[in-house]
Amino acid sequence: MIYDIRHITRFDYGGAVRFARCNLRLRPIDWPGQRVEEYALHVSPSGRTFPARAEAGLAHVTRLVVEEPVRQLVIESAARVTVDRLVPVPAPDDPTLGQVANMARDSRDVSPSGPASYLFPSPLIPLEADIAAWCAADLHPDAPALEAGIALARRIQREFAFDPTATLVDTPPHEAFAKRRGVCQDFAQIMISGLRAAGLPAAYASGYIRTIPPPGQARLVGADATHAWVLLWCGPARGWIGFDPTNGIWMAGDHVVVAIGRDYGEVAPVDGVVLGSGAQAMAVSVDVAPLDLPASPEPIAA
Repeated sequence: MIYDIRHITRFDYGGAVRFARCNLRLRPIDWPGQRVEEYALHVSPSGRTFPARAEAGLAHVTRLVVEEPVRQLVIESAARVTVDRLVPVPAPDDPTLGQVANMARDSRDVSPSGPASYLFPSPLIPLEADIAAWCAADLHPDAPALEAGIALARRIQREFAFDPTATLVDTPPHEAFAKRRGVCQDFAQIMISGLRAAGLPAAYASGYIRTIPPPGQARLVGADATHAWVLLWCGPARGWIGFDPTNGIWMAGDHVVVAIGRDYGEVAPVDGVVLGSGAQAMAVSVDVAPLDLPASPEPIAA
């Protein structure tokens, strides 16, 4: 499937902003099962952009510097991505969770895609005893890794309510867990906290999910916005397998990976420093559509 993705972020400032220095993580990465075919980034009314190094995780980082006074800033990202990723199928020879934990501890791969960086607590996803105990019901060391991962994702989907008013972007996992409600970021963080507490390497994936469902299927929660889900490293043979606890499904052909990190702080689409006075309002619009359907956006400009 080929997707056209358009992600628009608009900032309106109460007073003139004299200087801004931001990191943009908006271009999808190449990852097993997906390939970026085209990409364009447009910033208005002003600003210069240049590539920057990802300090952590897996992401394309663009540095944006605004040096002229502005009252509004619009960042438009447009990508065309081919996704050819099948739904994972558990196999009899899949490693158990105990084997995965042992292989991760023994791994010498310290690259951003290796398991070592994702075994431990991170600034936004600490280990929580109540979350660990709740997740442990699905994480017995003798359980096959893929079957256990999807069982936990589906239990989160069943027992937690999707409620955009329940949490904020900085709500810690234990608060969303106590409320049993939140959004995709909360559910991903809860699942990651539980997996890491069990000694398993778990990463935070940020990206998109298709806007238009296949014929006869319901629209997935998380469409028309950035989405978040979980990657569990299942040994060197299986690699990273994606689980979407918001929808209780595998990461497959409906998901487009933009960035991967230990938590949201390493994959935020836009962050940085703004110098100015007055309030700030932000609006985000996301459209993800298969190229062969009439809802596709206009072709991407070169």
